[in-house]
Amino acid sequence: MKAYIQQRAFVSSFVQTIKTNAPAIIAALFILLFVYTGINKLLNLDSLTLVLKKYPLIGNKRASPVAWSVPIAELMVALFLFMPKTRLSGLQSAVVLMILFTLYLSYMLAFTDVRVCTCGGMLQALSWQQHLIFNITFVVLGLWAIHLTKQKR
Repeated sequence: MKAYIQQRAFVSSFVQTIKTNAPAIIAALFILLFVYTGINKLLNLDSLTLVLKKYPLIGNKRASPVAWSVPIAELMVALFLFMPKTRLSGLQSAVVLMILFTLYLSYMLAFTDVRVCTCGGMLQALSWQQHLIFNITFVVLGLWAIHLTKQKR
């Protein structure tokens, strides 16, 4: 009986540790993702703009503003995630960005034959279906981190 109580206390402590640390870990994952992709996009801004011109819903007129605004938004969200006082806003913004990216990915998968990834680096190695799963996973993690952060307050 004593071993059962100790085991149960250990599991309870372990679950509490995960709940306490998960938002910071998830924020760190988002920071890595957004800093990596944001810098990569800024370093390859010309090629990003050319690719975006071919994208449905973006085209010639919006390619340059989107090419600048997406990486800047990613880097700003990473900054919000980095600071504990703005972490909740950062998590909410990260989830919104990931939902927008996921919706656009879904649109491209459903309605276009020509697909070029603008994520850069190792994310380009993912298939579009894998990328969709990656994005959905980050949306779910972000929502969970928001829930845990609000629960803690």
